[in-house]
Amino acid sequence: MDASKSARLGRNVVSSAGGAILAAGTRAVATVRPSSKPLHPRGIVLRGRLYRHGATVRSGVPWLDEAGEDDVEVRLSRAVGLPAGVPDIHGLALRVPTADGFGDILFASTGWGRLGRFVLTASRDPRRRPMTTLLPYRTESGPVLLGARSVGSETYDLSWAHPDGDWHVFGSLRLSTQRAGDQDISFDPVLHPVGGLEQYPAVERLREPSYDNARRSRD
Repeated sequence: MDASKSARLGRNVVSSAGGAILAAGTRAVATVRPSSKPLHPRGIVLRGRLYRHGATVRSGVPWLDEAGEDDVEVRLSRAVGLPAGVPDIHGLALRVPTADGFGDILFASTGWGRLGRFVLTASRDPRRRPMTTLLPYRTESGPVLLGARSVGSETYDLSWAHPDGDWHVFGSLRLSTQRAGDQDISFDPVLHPVGGLEQYPAVERLREPSYDNARRSRD
């Protein structure tokens, strides 16, 4: 077996094992706390407006590079669902309109540096920590990670970066105080991708088992 096939097999094994671990974790949480949302059970869904101006460095993804405005739905949540005041991993789920209907993007609180952007971090205040998609998307320019940083009580700067590259701000997300009509909305980036931001097969194998268990819990 040549080196490239060996490396690809290794990534497949690792991603499948990682998916099994995430699935087991989701099943465990769902067993202890039956809920339509085993993870991120506590949250609020708000309406918002996304202003995309594009970054100075192009990613090759039209949605990131081209200017536009979108009415969006945003869910702010806590991953474990611990009481307010107790450090938790914070989440921001974003639903945007697409040519095929809508797409979902999920952010979780992490670091912002070249290593920290891949590490989940807990905090008391979600505005004190940046958020990233944690796992990269496949694009024409290579793997791309998305990030969000609070720049005010109701405003986030959205950025993209290659895994080991600098961040490039491409838009601003402004939340309203108006709640969305469906507070039980479920976000799923595997079923509902944004055009140009593809899931790597390895990443999809990593994500899908946990999302499948979450779907089963909702059913």
